[in-house]
Amino acid sequence: MKQTIPWLIAALAGGVVIAAFFIPAAQPWQDRAGQWFEVLAGFAFVLGGANLFVMNLRKIAAQGPGWGYAAVTLVSFVVTLGVGLWKVGVAPRDGRTAWQGGYLDEGSALWWLFEYAYNPLVATMFALLAFYVASAAFRAFRLKNTEASLLLATAFIVLLGRTYAGAALTSFVPPEYSALTIPGMTALIMKVVNTAGQRAIMIGIALGVAATSLKVLLGINRSYLGSGD
Repeated sequence: MKQTIPWLIAALAGGVVIAAFFIPAAQPWQDRAGQWFEVLAGFAFVLGGANLFVMNLRKIAAQGPGWGYAAVTLVSFVVTLGVGLWKVGVAPRDGRTAWQGGYLDEGSALWWLFEYAYNPLVATMFALLAFYVASAAFRAFRLKNTEASLLLATAFIVLLGRTYAGAALTSFVPPEYSALTIPGMTALIMKVVNTAGQRAIMIGIALGVAATSLKVLLGINRSYLGSGD
């Protein structure tokens, strides 16, 4: 019973959202379901933050493996939450008090954290990912079979077509045969072959989402409700 009622609520909300796409009269129901979702999402954020705080606090107290990272996470969480809730550094303007200002106003403490702490950390992480991508590409581009050979040749053409050397190597090709140049082949690969592959992947993802959604709405998949009866 404790799983049946939540499933019925989820199935009803999902059915209303789906019906609103086909029945204009059901559009207000979709708006009301969206409002309830925002309310529940607010509670979920609070529960998620509390769970983050408790789990990291337990790890610090037990001094288990990686407890130093948990301490950094906990301090960052508390500081960010505090400066955001209290709107530290928000300057009053247009006759408003600091509490009425936006918490991301330029010059506020939270804006400073995003601009000079969060964004540089994100940029650093993606910069480090370049080395992992290069390592994975080296392993994938080994000439083991026909597919790997095609992948290597395609990657070589695309990479070379993005440089000045690619245009220089095929500069002798007449303009009417520009499709045979390396930049022309690069454009063909990116606009035709790559687009076709992306569309096939997106169609597969859409079918997977539709199948998973039906399983959730019909109660076949109840993993989101947790384990137990």
